[in-house]
Amino acid sequence: MDGDGDVDPGRDDLPLRANTNHILVRHYVLDLDIHLQTKIITGTVVLFLEPCQVAGDGNGAGEGAPTPPQPSQTDDSWEDESHRDFTLVLDCCDLTVSKVEELDVTSVSDMQGLLKEVKGEGSGVEPQPDSQSAVLIQRLISLPSTQWKKQHHLYFQCSHAPASEGGGPLIFHTDRWSLQVRKRGVRTLQEFPRVLRVCYETKPEGGSVRWTKDQDNRSCVYTAGSPINNRALFPCQEPPVAMSTWQAQVRAPRECVVLLSGENHAQPTYLHHTGLSSWDYYVTMPMPASTFTLAVGCWRQATAQLSTAQLTLPVQGTRAGASHTHAGSLDLNPFTNMDHPVITSPQSTLVYSGLKDEKHSESDCSGLGDDNFTCCHADYPCPFTDPSAWSQEVVPHRMFAPPSLLQKAQVQILPLLPGCLAAAHATLGVHPFPRLDVLIVPAGFSSLGMASPHIIFLSQSVLCGEREGDGARDGVGGERDLSLCGSRLCHELSHSWFGLAIGARDWTEEWISEGFATYLEDIIWARAQQLSSEETEEQSKLKALLRWRRLSDELQNSEEQLQILRPNMESTGQVSESGSSLVKHALNPEKTFMQVHYLKGYFLLRFLASKVGQECFLHFFRLFVKKYHGQLILSQDFLQMLLETFPDMEGQGLNLEAIYADWLDRPGIPKWLCEGSAIWTQTRLVEEVKAEMCALFALTSLSLCFSLSIPLCPSLPPSLSLSLSPYLILSLPLAISLNFSFSPLSSLPLSLPLPGQVAKWIGLSPSVGKGRKRKKAGLKVNFKEVMPEQLVLLLELLLEEAELSVTSLRTIKRTYDLQKQDAEVRHRWCELVVKHKYAQAYGDVEHFLIHDQAMGVYLYGELMVQEDSRQQALARRCLSLVQNEMDQSARRVVEEMVL
Repeated sequence: MDGDGDVDPGRDDLPLRANTNHILVRHYVLDLDIHLQTKIITGTVVLFLEPCQVAGDGNGAGEGAPTPPQPSQTDDSWEDESHRDFTLVLDCCDLTVSKVEELDVTSVSDMQGLLKEVKGEGSGVEPQPDSQSAVLIQRLISLPSTQWKKQHHLYFQCSHAPASEGGGPLIFHTDRWSLQVRKRGVRTLQEFPRVLRVCYETKPEGGSVRWTKDQDNRSCVYTAGSPINNRALFPCQEPPVAMSTWQAQVRAPRECVVLLSGENHAQPTYLHHTGLSSWDYYVTMPMPASTFTLAVGCWRQATAQLSTAQLTLPVQGTRAGASHTHAGSLDLNPFTNMDHPVITSPQSTLVYSGLKDEKHSESDCSGLGDDNFTCCHADYPCPFTDPSAWSQEVVPHRMFAPPSLLQKAQVQILPLLPGCLAAAHATLGVHPFPRLDVLIVPAGFSSLGMASPHIIFLSQSVLCGEREGDGARDGVGGERDLSLCGSRLCHELSHSWFGLAIGARDWTEEWISEGFATYLEDIIWARAQQLSSEETEEQSKLKALLRWRRLSDELQNSEEQLQILRPNMESTGQVSESGSSLVKHALNPEKTFMQVHYLKGYFLLRFLASKVGQECFLHFFRLFVKKYHGQLILSQDFLQMLLETFPDMEGQGLNLEAIYADWLDRPGIPKWLCEGSAIWTQTRLVEEVKAEMCALFALTSLSLCFSLSIPLCPSLPPSLSLSLSPYLILSLPLAISLNFSFSPLSSLPLSLPLPGQVAKWIGLSPSVGKGRKRKKAGLKVNFKEVMPEQLVLLLELLLEEAELSVTSLRTIKRTYDLQKQDAEVRHRWCELVVKHKYAQAYGDVEHFLIHDQAMGVYLYGELMVQEDSRQQALARRCLSLVQNEMDQSARRVVEEMVL
């Protein structure tokens, strides 16, 4: 598809420069020091290399997008006679490389034992017989997974080997996107060194990590899911095909907790002579380098019971927009109960003991295979081969947060984890990763959540406010209020299977990760709550309606190129001769905040499920996970297996070409979605929302008096049958003081009940009728709880109204306690405030832009487009308060709107 002129390939496409078709990194050993004050990371990364089976004699340089020339980082001339030598190309950006050296692994005494062992199967190119170092490394890489502990021990020993003295120095060169390494006189990759050590340091402006302050104004750093991935954290091979293992030793200030995406529960070693602590992590499952995740800060672990002292920590200075103050000081051990990771919580609000793997009936899902399978991935210690993993519903898990948010994390998130983990296991099977950490990251985090192996980052926006007089489980403030938190947690848990254990071979097929997680989050969250099938279906349709509205709006306001789920079409998965490629639109800052891949992918899966039935579809998911875990896939792998498993689909006109044409390779809305979306408006939950709206319209034309005699208003159209249904009575507290200008909703006939029917919903204040000086009577209305998703839909419908009075807006806010609802609801409320210039609630908008940065980007645009000086000043003030802690992509987008 030809690109529009508005999209600049040189600016918006991300080059993957590594020559992965020539040589692969099989293991990384990182040794890092975190310097929070100077905002740099110094250290080394040792790369263990293996030549690929097929390789030419070319120089191996990546053939990605052209990059502007940069000064060489070596005193040797890069373009001299060495240009014919083999070149190792690594993805690298914003790193200062000081040295690259070959290591002499023959000096490691423990390695000599490998010379006596038989070389394992599945290795790459046979090393030259005169290269003892190459033989040793090949045998080290080829050790079977049953010897992974020995293998990691030897990797660590080799990483500390001295530099090789013979063979001449290594020369290197950096440009904008890569680090290129040569050994003078080495023309073939078979002769190229197998173990390299790169000494380097990061730059404060490097895009792979965020240096910022947490919610208590304490310095921290974390990998923020940047479009450039980890190339500004360490030189690596970014293409997903470069699957590798790693181990890391990270040193940080003693008061800090270091969390990594490793599979072990690391314990800190305190280095008394330096005031630092050292943390060791590792992984045994080969994965792309982009999945390496780091978070260093003054996090605290949430437990089932927290004392007041644990929740108190002095704030250092002040931070723009900070709302928490603390008194006193306490020297806290950063890890609480580290020897006994949390597995369950006695206060859990979700019961998970009854969640077992679903048994699908033979009549519904016959012929979908059995539990006998063989792993198809590279050799590693796979949980799918461990019988105990099949019955482990809940993996060990921990919850971390800044001290000021620790109590909320303890009350709202920690109790959800066992039920959500068990529901995910019941839906998808074996947990691919043996443990899980969850961390509330700083306010500047650009999304609601991010999943990595063994660790999930959550935005503070998933936490809901507290309401006076409401319990943890009942009414407003109960489990319903945890909808955003629970569904987001389930979304990120889904990525353990789709996005991590099974990854996209071509990063442009983002829907393979995000579409699947969006589809599965509803199913897992419903199972975690143990909803009935009827409740599950009702909520599923309500969420489908909200997503349909969001997708429709986004497709109307985005470029067509960004709406295509498979932008490379028939070239998907293809790379250059060297293995380099481009990720289309990856650097477009607007794409970061688009949800087309989430939503369109979600609807594609709903469409496919409608053809075979959801239970069979979910059973197929489990079969697919068994076959493809530990591997990379393209869309065609999933779709082809689906069509082979359900051959009747072809009789319905479904084949690969049809699905590509309607869903993956074209912009816009697929035909099925256009035709089928109307059904989502015909559910009880949606009818309740419509009834709320209808009440607002009808009661505007009624004169309601406290004696409950409700005379008909002569101005009402005679065609309306006026009798208030119970749903309308639920809206009386909202409608009494409203002055709306709604358009008639002719599809919703109104009915007026008898006074007795009204009285069962409304109780009058006893002060009514006690003389002229009595206080104004107050209506006590027992109205049904409204779900957060219903509130979102109600506010979206109100956004379509041309005018709302100040009285109306004030009553809406008070009735639904909007400032204490979840972030999705508050976002719609802020849009209402901005649209109708409700100045009394501008404080709500400011609070949202400061504390919910993950969702507030386009609210800046709405403030500016109104061309109201007060609103524009509000936008500029909020930007000035948070710009230093904002995500880089978010800041770029907002600055284009505001400045």
